[in-house]
Amino acid sequence: MADSKSVHTFSGAHVDVTWDSRLCIHVGECGRAEGGLFVGGRKPWCQPDLVSADEVAQVVERCPTGALAYTRKDGGPAEAAPARNTVTVANNGPLYVTGDLRVAGAADDMPGTRTRVALCRCGQSANKPFCDGRHEKVGFVDRGAIGSVGKGVEGDGGVLEIKRAKNGPLLLSGNVEIRAGSGRVAWRGTKAALCRCGQSGNKPFCDGSHAGAGFEAE
Repeated sequence: MADSKSVHTFSGAHVDVTWDSRLCIHVGECGRAEGGLFVGGRKPWCQPDLVSADEVAQVVERCPTGALAYTRKDGGPAEAAPARNTVTVANNGPLYVTGDLRVAGAADDMPGTRTRVALCRCGQSANKPFCDGRHEKVGFVDRGAIGSVGKGVEGDGGVLEIKRAKNGPLLLSGNVEIRAGSGRVAWRGTKAALCRCGQSGNKPFCDGSHAGAGFEAE
């Protein structure tokens, strides 16, 4: 059941939009979109009837955190998972993941996280495993460089499972490519342990530093 204090629904004639404040880190992809679907300071700030249902879908799917989702009433297609599972290591920021996702810790009322999510890698989020923007406040610095190339993938797409080792890394299972902060496709494989304590010397991969740092997280 949706948390009424966190999940807000904006109803339109042809499509409804939901916004989940638990996941939003104000990247701004929605507010900068043309067409007036989202306008900061306006009440309501999201008005789905100002653009077509297709345009609503296009703008909502730009949200990298899964905070925005939509439900079409016009018979149009629901959001589909991308053909390839991708992790982008943001410059001084979170892990942006897209694909056919199964994220441990994502609630049923977080539909956007089935295809799009931002995961904490600074170790300081109060909403783990999700990013809450705290990397900016704590001065987390990592440019997203990646040195290894991985063992390759068995095919494109498929389910990407994201689990959490207690007091340890994020555990990825499934075909996935990891992009450096520069946008370069750097690593491809089917198993990865990604740092979420912020202390690894081999970011974005875990090197066991969480144990010495006393990192605690479910």
